[in-house]
Amino acid sequence: MKKSIKDLGDIKGKKALVRVDINVPLDENKNVSDDTRIQAILPTLNFLKEKGAKIILMAHLGRPKGEKNMEFTLAPVAKYMSKLLGEEVMFIPDVEDAPKMIENLKDGQIALLENIRFYKAEEAKDDDMTFANQLAKLGDFYVNDAFGAAHRNHTSTAKLAKVLKPAVSGLLMEKEIRCLSQALDNPERPFTAVVGGAKVSSKIGVLENLIDKVDNLIIGGGMAYTFVKANGGKIGNSICEDDQLDVAKAIEKKAAEKGVKLVMATDVLVTDDFSGNGTNKFVKIDEIPDGFEGVDAGLESRKAFADVLKSSKTILMNGPVGAFENPKFAEGTKAVLEAIVEATKNGAVSVIGGGDSVSAAKKFCKADDFTHVSTGGGASLEFIEGKVLPGVAALDDK
Repeated sequence: MKKSIKDLGDIKGKKALVRVDINVPLDENKNVSDDTRIQAILPTLNFLKEKGAKIILMAHLGRPKGEKNMEFTLAPVAKYMSKLLGEEVMFIPDVEDAPKMIENLKDGQIALLENIRFYKAEEAKDDDMTFANQLAKLGDFYVNDAFGAAHRNHTSTAKLAKVLKPAVSGLLMEKEIRCLSQALDNPERPFTAVVGGAKVSSKIGVLENLIDKVDNLIIGGGMAYTFVKANGGKIGNSICEDDQLDVAKAIEKKAAEKGVKLVMATDVLVTDDFSGNGTNKFVKIDEIPDGFEGVDAGLESRKAFADVLKSSKTILMNGPVGAFENPKFAEGTKAVLEAIVEATKNGAVSVIGGGDSVSAAKKFCKADDFTHVSTGGGASLEFIEGKVLPGVAALDDK
């Protein structure tokens, strides 16, 4: 277990240097178009404010690649947060100006540093700690609340925690680790995982780690066609990774050895036009005609997935089961999410992790329909794979 801000003593008047993930989408007028990630850090900000700490936030926006590119400035985010919080969030345009500007911070006040990725040293792969030491001078203690960037071994996410002590997690980071760990390490059974998405290759680690933990593994989305082809089925023009056929067979074999029930689609919705405006029809998953590609779970499959999910006590979803971005191909993913919501209402623990699953969950349901919706796409993926996240590992142990 890692220490969190709740383990700190009296922090009144102390400077909290906090790494957050507010990498939010902006519209063409540079207005925040989705503030989910900002909302997610409010519990940590409110906790620090109530304790009377001075709060200095570090964050990134987009990928400016170590250059000061004003297309990626955090100034609009500071403006938005000021409006949201009903008080000015002081914007610090340069790390060089920070020490002078921070002197004027009052207890409970918040400042936001300019995009930390404007500095080459943020993403540098070397062991040079110069930038970490420069940042460390800005705070009395370090807080990492950026789960979405916890898989990055960057200065503000990992190196800084080695030089600025105490180094603790924020409330969001603590919740992410707790919910994902509980699902993976101490699940109430039956434990079902839904793994979807386009490619087996990007989910091999996830599938292999989950087979050691789950009772049921639902495989959906584009990756299912690699399994179908590996078993000699006809997949038409569906997405398939021919170099992963042996991997698919190995995963099936391992699941059988471990007594894990693999739940695969038996029927699918296929189309001859990915825009959805051509011929769309249901066929058996291993009898997809040439010129057609699978784009969503079929009616039988949706029911089979839902039956397994509704009888589960722990559910982890990582990846959609169809091309849900198009409303015509969204019903399968929607059905899976609705079954998870029903199971949650009946007492199951449900964790949605990974960028596309989270987008789908937000599109069709409300965040509080689930036990936890992860804010970290890549980070939750690596956590589910069983990898060590540098941003978590660097924090102080309890």
